[in-house]
Amino acid sequence: MSNEETAGEGGKHRTYRLHNVSIPARPLEAALYLVATPIGNLGDITLRALETLAGADVLACEDTRVTRVLLDRYGIQNRPFSYHEYNADEAGPRLMQAIEAGKSVALVSDAGTPLVSDPGYRLAQTAIETGYKVVPIPGASAPLAALVGSGLPNEAFLFAGFLPVKDKARRDRLGEFATTPATLLFFESPHRIGATLAAAADVLGGERLASVCRELTKTYEEFRRGTLAELAAHYAENDNVKGEIVLVVAPAAEKPADAADVDAILADLSGTMPTAKAAAEAAKLTGLPRKELYQRLLEMKADER
Repeated sequence: MSNEETAGEGGKHRTYRLHNVSIPARPLEAALYLVATPIGNLGDITLRALETLAGADVLACEDTRVTRVLLDRYGIQNRPFSYHEYNADEAGPRLMQAIEAGKSVALVSDAGTPLVSDPGYRLAQTAIETGYKVVPIPGASAPLAALVGSGLPNEAFLFAGFLPVKDKARRDRLGEFATTPATLLFFESPHRIGATLAAAADVLGGERLASVCRELTKTYEEFRRGTLAELAAHYAENDNVKGEIVLVVAPAAEKPADAADVDAILADLSGTMPTAKAAAEAAKLTGLPRKELYQRLLEMKADER
């Protein structure tokens, strides 16, 4: 990698600009820095990210034209170096050589957090295996923005990236998540969202709540919420969809406990603890109301007399 390509040799201005004020960026130690960038609104960049982009010896990105827009917005003169799925085999070793030579390497994707559905994973894995330091610089993330804006449960969630393009493979993949006790998040393209929603309604259940989160943080940001069946019907009639999409699907509903199973649980618990405590423990296990279980346990004990 030549001096021009690293753009980190003598003469580079390590500064970034905020409100026409030029701010110096401190030099960085040799490491791979994974820098999150805005997913739409350029104001969503963090100060730490700006300092890292300005201070890095080498700045690697998917598309130099996309990254240049962000750099120009904040007066960063660092010259980006291309690293994407088509040149990873050649560019990856050159970036590792830069770290070995004592340089700091910052990696950004076109939008959001690197390594989420992009080839940066290979670079980070190589750096870790080689023993180099990997430093995450957190910030914008489309899956998390969609999750918190969807209004769906967030105690547990699973990001599954893009679903397969072909219908059977897509349905098979959805079937793997049919009973997953977590909110599901998928990336989807606008021209496939209708087919994906139809498949999800069939496989996961049309009554399941979901949210189509489109153009996050951008001017025409939209959260369309409803059941999978309702959303599938809407997008079947509206196929002129534009923008990037995150599909968020609520967790599978818990299966109601069978009456015989509940009685067995109550009988087992009441053998080792008082009635009230047994009912409370059974409520935790089954999700049923404690008072209802307490009354059922009293009836069971009365029948035994």
